Amino acid sequence: MSIRQSSVGQSKGKMPVGGIGDRVLAKIFPAKDRGGPAYTARIIKVLDRKRNNNAALGVFREMPDGGGRIMPIEKRGEEMQVDAEHQGPAKDGDLVEVEIVRSGRFGLPRAAVKNVIGSVATEKAISMIAIHAHGIPYIFPDSVIKEADAAGPATMSHREDWRSLPLITIDPADAKDHDDAVHAEPDPSPDNEGGVIVTVAIADVSWYVRPKSALDQEAAKRGNSVYFPDRVVPMLPERISNELCSLKQGVDRPALAVRMRFSKEGRKAGHTFHRIMMKSAAKLSYNQAQAAIDGNPDDQTGPLLEPILKPLWNAYAILTRGRERRQPLELNMPERKIVLKADGTVDRVFVPDRLDAHKLIEEMMIQANVAAAETLEIKRQPLVYRVHDAPSLAKQETLREFLATLDLSLVKGGNLRSNHFNGILSKAVDQP
Repeated sequence: MSIRQSSVGQSKGKMPVGGIGDRVLAKIFPAKDRGGPAYTARIIKVLDRKRNNNAALGVFREMPDGGGRIMPIEKRGEEMQVDAEHQGPAKDGDLVEVEIVRSGRFGLPRAAVKNVIGSVATEKAISMIAIHAHGIPYIFPDSVIKEADAAGPATMSHREDWRSLPLITIDPADAKDHDDAVHAEPDPSPDNEGGVIVTVAIADVSWYVRPKSALDQEAAKRGNSVYFPDRVVPMLPERISNELCSLKQGVDRPALAVRMRFSKEGRKAGHTFHRIMMKSAAKLSYNQAQAAIDGNPDDQTGPLLEPILKPLWNAYAILTRGRERRQPLELNMPERKIVLKADGTVDRVFVPDRLDAHKLIEEMMIQANVAAAETLEIKRQPLVYRVHDAPSLAKQETLREFLATLDLSLVKGGNLRSNHFNGILSKAVDQP
């Protein structure tokens, strides 16, 4: 059961104490007081505590006699009263975060303003509304912060020293962390003439996030980072995600690396995994790397063009041959980027250019993931696949009838493959 106000009797002595929103195991008794609730309960065990039990989000409305009311942002939310001494800097119409200071059976709950987010019309406010509406945990417990602050640099124990290998990171220009690095070179093996060796390195989070630690348990609850136009709610504290596990240029960082060999036709000849210590040779943006390849290098990319960037693009061309042979479904879905003004309102929305630099990193990451899956299968370790099921015959027929109105055809029969859809998409390029 989940605790709600006035639904659970007060615990006494050393019995477990639950808060509003906690999931608990409780023993239920018929109530003796017929004027109150039908049942009372005694908490036996708290199963899961809800974070920020007393925290709520709402719009502050000033009252003529001082203080104000908190109007809920959710339909099921509860209106609250704020006394003048607990108003803080909140003004009429501000989206605020409050903490319940007193609540009883009668009258509105009393609340204190803890944080003024700003005008409810801004993107910042909308992000906070979404965070509260979806129950996204955005405040790290003290135990997690303590573990993150205590984490120190990784050692060379059980690691190969790859600091001389010029791995580089290629990310968006505004990226705050750098999770992966890449390198490519011609394969010197005489039995793989024209082939390449592609290396992908990923920050070794496992060095800092140990099983059953507070960091591990918090990361499991969050599952992933959540991205908003104005902020990121990270899965791990910034000291881990933006510092110790960010592959910064010129800084020693622990990593897991996969070294993959490809033939000149783009067929993978083999791969090996390594636990390494690396040192990124350069931090580049997608546009910066692409400009250098297109003949416009800057002071940073100029010296990297021949030894690092051109081998990477050569490897990408080889991987593209393999991709064209496999014919995976090619859905070019443009991403939209939101640019905010200083006050948090939306300035503009635009579609960034789709560059070969983006495709290069994506293809190398895909190959690294395939190599990881193959290795886990060989080791008989559990792993999760996402399988795209074939469309039903009814859906195929509906699509076939629609395409006919555009003078496009779809093969008949139930054995549709991704290359059939790729053919349709290629014919539809530059069409309305």
